[in-house]
Amino acid sequence: MGDVLAGIHATWEFDTDSVLIRFERGIRTPKLFQSLRERRIPYAALSSVTLTPGKRGTVVLRAVPRAGADPLVEAASGQLKEGCDPYRLVLPAEREVLAEYYADELRALLDPASDEPADRFLVAAPEAPMNFKAYDGRAGFDGERVSFRWSWTGASSAKWKAGDQTFKVSELAGIVWRSPEALDGYLRLLPRAAAPVDHRTGGSLGDLHGSGGADGASADGVPAAAPVTRAADQDPAAVLFGLGYGPVHESLPFAAAVLESVRRTQPAPAASAPALVNAGRRDPADIAERIHHLGELHQAGLVTDAEYTAKKAQLLAEL
Repeated sequence: MGDVLAGIHATWEFDTDSVLIRFERGIRTPKLFQSLRERRIPYAALSSVTLTPGKRGTVVLRAVPRAGADPLVEAASGQLKEGCDPYRLVLPAEREVLAEYYADELRALLDPASDEPADRFLVAAPEAPMNFKAYDGRAGFDGERVSFRWSWTGASSAKWKAGDQTFKVSELAGIVWRSPEALDGYLRLLPRAAAPVDHRTGGSLGDLHGSGGADGASADGVPAAAPVTRAADQDPAAVLFGLGYGPVHESLPFAAAVLESVRRTQPAPAASAPALVNAGRRDPADIAERIHHLGELHQAGLVTDAEYTAKKAQLLAEL
């Protein structure tokens, strides 16, 4: 389109295949926006566009990202406050007609597969190197490795005993970011062999539901080790947030950058083996249990939206 639409805290610049969102750096601009500075969003990364009434005589133009298209949104996992949503453009109500025009223009440019999860990240993650100060240590990321350096004033004895930690992204299966604006926020790294984490407690879902069979593999074939039973304050693969530590504008872009690097290093999922002719149908209870476990892995970020959808469809086809 080649046009520019200026709103409160941000300006959208429309190109032929993407929209460039430039965030203001004013004192009233959310710190997350100031940290992101600008983001280029391909139209292929969007699923829909909405225009709704806002507060105090405003309207809100929002581009809704596809599931699995943006590492920042994936890492946030629905925890961002409305005012910190980087896909919202707030405009004065008198510009509603203009906003409706751009909403229609954007809808016309959406990908035919916009209602399906993206099979890879389409929006660039914040660039490394980056770091932030957590309550119990300092986290750093250079693009290939994540490091945790413990603080003598905040780290638990378990973390001091384990020593400072360094993790190659190639050895990780994902991350879990729990907002510092919630109780007991943290950033946890998930090694490839670890069990999925329960977001509600900071412990492992393996503690509640089991992590796999005796051969060390989970129900859907993802390698799994013994359940991780430690809380985040005892886990050397996690750093804790707190008042003034790991704020959203520092820890979330960090988490998104790590997640994007992890996904980039993961091998493509193996093609499904062809079904056997006249093969017998599976026990429905077994299929239900496997889908339940698959959902846990998906919630923990161990499988992508596309992998989850494909695997679930494969399991349902076995009924």
